[in-house]
Amino acid sequence: MARTLDGTEISRVMRAEMAQDVAALQAAGVTPGLSVVLVGNNPASQAYVASKTRACEALGMRGQTLTLPEDVSKEELFAVIDRLNADPAVHGILVQLPLPAHLPYKAVLEHIHPAKDVDGFHPMNAGLAFVGDPRAFVPCTPAGIMEMLRREDIPTRGKHVVIVGRSLIVSKPLASLLMAPGPDATVTLTHRHTPDLASFTRQADILIVAVGKQNLITADMVKPGVVVIDVGQNRVSDASSPRGYRMVGDVDFDAIQPIASAITPVPGGVGPMTITMLLANTLQAARQARQGPLPLL
Repeated sequence: MARTLDGTEISRVMRAEMAQDVAALQAAGVTPGLSVVLVGNNPASQAYVASKTRACEALGMRGQTLTLPEDVSKEELFAVIDRLNADPAVHGILVQLPLPAHLPYKAVLEHIHPAKDVDGFHPMNAGLAFVGDPRAFVPCTPAGIMEMLRREDIPTRGKHVVIVGRSLIVSKPLASLLMAPGPDATVTLTHRHTPDLASFTRQADILIVAVGKQNLITADMVKPGVVVIDVGQNRVSDASSPRGYRMVGDVDFDAIQPIASAITPVPGGVGPMTITMLLANTLQAARQARQGPLPLL
């Protein structure tokens, strides 16, 4: 049976380490601060934002949530972001997605100052991350996957990594990180419309799936000993659950676990790492702010 890559436990260790760094910054007169902007009253977004704020406060950071009405105008939202951009006590800004349809989400994300873009979605951060600039904020899910591989001693050098998915948030930045000097992986980027997807996934030494489709990857699509990183978050009905549903990933966990050498569960795998890396990016933003304005940022 594959060993389980426990993102919850890795996150616990990392947050304990970060708490010491936060305390050191506070002793120097700086409390890292994260402001999350939530538009509307989507229950899932509200719960996710609340978990981010609690995580900040548990580390001694300043967590703030600004809730705006569903019908907020682009100009009103931009004014809120402008105020946060100008506030020296705010080191990280995050606008929770998805946004209502009338708001141009790309323009909204680009309105966040790159030096406070702790989600790593601003084009300037994307470019800096692509060339390996250490000042860049890397999107949290790819950063969390890289940290998980490192801490679990899973070698990437010379390994064939197959990524299923092509998003700007996860798959494309992750491919760049894995191919960079240091990780030195060979990366194949695929997606759900790739012809004969299984012919690619069966080649993978490390298989990373980030599509959002339950059981997209089945046991016949992987080779023995593969490491499987499941980024999928799919809600399925479950009358036995108090919430009436449960979360599952993109891979058939029960069928693939006996074949793989290591696998992430859903929940409890990549998800906790994503929030932990948001905290790490906020800590990085606070450190960089102490050093003064940075060229390009």
